[in-house]
Amino acid sequence: MTTNPERTIPPTTAGERAMLESWLDFHRETLARKCVGLDDKRLREASAPPSALTLLGLVRHMAEVERHWFRRVLAGEQEAGRIYYDEADKDGDFRVSESDTWEEAHATWQAEIARARENAAGRSLDDLSAGGHRDIESFNLRWIYVHMIEEYARHNGHADLIRERIDGATGF
Repeated sequence: MTTNPERTIPPTTAGERAMLESWLDFHRETLARKCVGLDDKRLREASAPPSALTLLGLVRHMAEVERHWFRRVLAGEQEAGRIYYDEADKDGDFRVSESDTWEEAHATWQAEIARARENAAGRSLDDLSAGGHRDIESFNLRWIYVHMIEEYARHNGHADLIRERIDGATGF
């Protein structure tokens, strides 16, 4: 990745739906910007021992999170299996190897974001999900948006620290 992707600036006076969607896009784009200018080797670089957390692992994780909440939970697409992890290795999305690339992880992540937008389009924020998560049977779309914003915000904090550790870059 060589150029900074555009970043949505959330409006300060929008309605609830526009506000939630723009904050989610802002955080999606923030994670992408944290990866700008780094090659695959640097994207696989762990933050600080003993943590194995990497920027590439965060992108893979967020592809899984997008798939889970917008496909399996919201749309009830139970056939949408896991991408990078399984029951034997529940942290497989975070574990990267020399063969894992930005090109593949980014393409997968962007495909899941596109599918998330499709699955949310035309739904009311009050619409209930067709699937559940753990012991909870349903979630409204509003809850899913708020949860996704929280999930990205938390991991963008991790991404800040990882990027600074790699090359001293801050901000974005």
